[in-house]
Amino acid sequence: MPQRILTLFLILVAVAATGYAIYDRYNDYSVAEARRTLPARLLAKDLRQGQPVYLRIFKQEAALELWMEGDQGWRLFQSYPICRFSGHLGPKLQQGDRQAPEGFYQVSLAQLNPNSRHHLSFNLGFPNEYDRAHGRTGSFLMVHGGCTSVGCYAMTDPAVDDIYALVSAALRNGQQDVDVHAFPFRMTDMNMIRYSHSRWIDFWRDLKAGYDLFEKGRRIPAVKIADKRYVVEG
Repeated sequence: MPQRILTLFLILVAVAATGYAIYDRYNDYSVAEARRTLPARLLAKDLRQGQPVYLRIFKQEAALELWMEGDQGWRLFQSYPICRFSGHLGPKLQQGDRQAPEGFYQVSLAQLNPNSRHHLSFNLGFPNEYDRAHGRTGSFLMVHGGCTSVGCYAMTDPAVDDIYALVSAALRNGQQDVDVHAFPFRMTDMNMIRYSHSRWIDFWRDLKAGYDLFEKGRRIPAVKIADKRYVVEG
C-alpha cells in the first residue's frame, strides 16, 4: 500500500475510533494538524473540498456549523466552537457597539482575506441591505482566528483554517456566494417562548422562518427584504 494511502487510512481509523472528539478540542491541535487531517475528515463524511458550503452561527451556544452539499444533499461536516464573540443577544446597531451581528449574510471571493492579522478571515458583509434599511452602521465584521473579538466571531486558528479552506474552495469551484446565517440561539419553539419578551422577538421570528426551512427540509432559504423586514422564500 503506498505510504500516502496508508497514512490516510490510519488517520481515518484514528478519527473513527475517537468519535471526532479530538476535533472538538481546538486548543489541543495545531494549524498544521488541521491541514494534514482535513482530507481524512472530509472522506469520513463522504465529502470533498470544493463542494458547496453553508454556515450557521449560534451565539448562545457559541457554535459555528459548517454544512456541505454532497451527493446525498446537505450534511453537517463539523460544528466548531466559537472561541469568542462580543456583545449580547440581538443584532448589531452601530459602529463601536462591540456587538456581533445577527441576520442573513453572504460571503463572496472578494470578502476573503488570506493576509489577516488574525491568521485568516472573511467579511460577513455587514451592513447588508436589511441593516442599511434600519440605518445600522459598522464595518469589517468578520469570522476570523485569534480568539479575540470586538464585534466579530473569533475562532481558534485551526478552526478558522478549516472553515476558510472550505469556504474558499467552494467559491473557487463555482459557488457564487456562501450563505452565513447568524442566529441568537437555536431557534426552537421553546427558545422562542423563553425570549418572547425580548425587544428583538419580531426580528427573531423573521430569522426563525429561515432556520425552520433548513431544519425541516435541508434547503437554504432564499431571502429578500420587504418593508424593512427579512422575508424568507422556499
